[in-house]
Amino acid sequence: MSTPEEPVPSPSAGSAGDIPDGSQAPRSGLRNPAGAVRGLGAATLGLEGIVLLLAIQPIRIMGGHLSGWGIGTVIALAVLAFALTGMMRRRWAWAAGTVLQVLLLASGYFHWSLTLVGAIFGAAWGYALYVRRSILG
Repeated sequence: MSTPEEPVPSPSAGSAGDIPDGSQAPRSGLRNPAGAVRGLGAATLGLEGIVLLLAIQPIRIMGGHLSGWGIGTVIALAVLAFALTGMMRRRWAWAAGTVLQVLLLASGYFHWSLTLVGAIFGAAWGYALYVRRSILG
């Protein structure tokens, strides 16, 4: 009688977290966790810039007395959001994004609806920071 042989594991078989080159997979399961987090931050800031630019005309039409300074502030904040979108690889861009949210809340001085937009995007930015911390540590 012959004895049963042990099955030989294939090279691709391993524990769930192993990568074929022998290194350990990231805790999140993402191939590029830093890139995914940067993408989330860039998408949040890009969407914020678009919403800010699109909000100018409805505020003016709906009876909002958005002055020239208010319009200039909204445009400057949108340009800053777009600029930060392209700089998310830099570590300081996350802090600058947080400052942008505070500035947007402060722009509520010009019209109350800007405070509302600031609160919404402040919450979205807070979530992006939470995801960044939970994925990257």
